[in-house]
Amino acid sequence: MSNPLRVLPGSTIGILGGGQLGRMMAMAAREMGYRIRVLDPDAGCASRYVVDEQKTARFDDVEAAVDLASRCDVVTLEIESVSTSVLEELAKTLPVRPGAAALHVIQDRIRQREFLQTAGLPVGDFRTAFSASELHEALTALGGQCFVKAASGGYDGRAQFRTELASDAMAAWSALVGPAAKDGRLLVEKAVRIDQEISVLVARSASGEVAVYPPALNHHIERILAWSTIPAPISASLAAQAEEIARQCVQGLALEGLLCVELFVERGHLLVNELAPRPHNSYHASSIACQTSQFEQGVRAICNLPLGSTEATRPAAIANLLGELWLAGPPRFDYALELPGVRLHLYGKNEARRGRKMGHISASADTAEGATELVKQALARLTSPA
Repeated sequence: MSNPLRVLPGSTIGILGGGQLGRMMAMAAREMGYRIRVLDPDAGCASRYVVDEQKTARFDDVEAAVDLASRCDVVTLEIESVSTSVLEELAKTLPVRPGAAALHVIQDRIRQREFLQTAGLPVGDFRTAFSASELHEALTALGGQCFVKAASGGYDGRAQFRTELASDAMAAWSALVGPAAKDGRLLVEKAVRIDQEISVLVARSASGEVAVYPPALNHHIERILAWSTIPAPISASLAAQAEEIARQCVQGLALEGLLCVELFVERGHLLVNELAPRPHNSYHASSIACQTSQFEQGVRAICNLPLGSTEATRPAAIANLLGELWLAGPPRFDYALELPGVRLHLYGKNEARRGRKMGHISASADTAEGATELVKQALARLTSPA
């Protein structure tokens, strides 16, 4: 008996967002026999050459989104900045996965923290501040050393301000809200001493099936992911705790699709840092480490197909390729690819900028440490002289 919630191969998937995540999801969907249409504000977005249609429009353009969706059978997203009003309107006529309710929580850092706290999940000490004076009070209560974040917007460390003292309140307020603004919405988090940063990707289908990936170990430089390894070389008990937290998050949000849960390890204890309702940079290595890549799994989840195995069959790692590599001269891809097992993944972006993710390299090895060392070696070769 057929499941009416299923969207079978041969159907059309709409993706709100045409960046590299949408591009890689589209490529996985094409292999499964789907047609793809994307909406993105950038006419030159990364997905443009691998989809059936690319519509150029803002993420809050309801009319444009409705037009795109009229030629689709299901709609998903690859970026959190999509307007929930767009998702609500589209949901009147076709499945939208994830939906507006889950995105409403996740795209606002304050609502996200309150959801986690109410669900009894581990989070660090935090306060909210809606004025400069409240920010000063929050910093005082938390000891001064904090991360102050805008409630919405920003990624890769943007829309954040690190404070050392409560007297930094006005500088943080001016940077994030504006010196003349009387009102704002800020999340104030007490800084913690982090031993490790890990993430867990979890998929949930429309019929409620859940599949959890093994944790990934992540390393950031200037708050941008530099490299990531699957599976994370951590204890089995810590991995099990992280996986259970991810399961509780996706169930609590009733989210259909993919959810990545970023966590800090502090003295052997886990703290949830952030949630992302989409494919995630830290799971690019799933394409060679796991039986089912995150992108195929995302397609399975939003189309309500049986979810694939998340078993990691061989350790793998990725290293991000940022725009500064191109600014220094043409990267030596040929030299990097001389290393056995190294693969190159470029996103088709037409402009290199400092801090912009232009692609990644991946590799597998017998151990997580070996895979990480291999991508680091390949990265170093990209700037080696001829």
